Amino acid sequence: MAKKSKIAQNEKRKAIVERYAARRAELKEIIRCPSTPQEERGAALAELRRQPRDASATRIRDSMDGRPRGYLRKFGLSRVSTRQQAHAGFLPGVTKSSW
Repeated sequence: MAKKSKIAQNEKRKAIVERYAARRAELKEIIRCPSTPQEERGAALAELRRQPRDASATRIRDSMDGRPRGYLRKFGLSRVSTRQQAHAGFLPGVTKSSW
């Protein structure tokens, strides 16, 4: 289990990600679109860089054990927690593979 301060910090990050999600999606679409003029693309890239670091969804930690790395978005857990949950049978459709 993660420290209470890390859990609180992670909850704050989730709120920041939610607040900036729509604008980040707009900016990324402008950058990704090939028909966007170069000046507009540069302005969108600059605005994306000015946003807080915690606005990125990749900054969210595992909610169970607080691991900052090895996070699997599909399950919302770290690799360690995912393995434990899968072996215990708590993740439907996930089976242990062997060959």
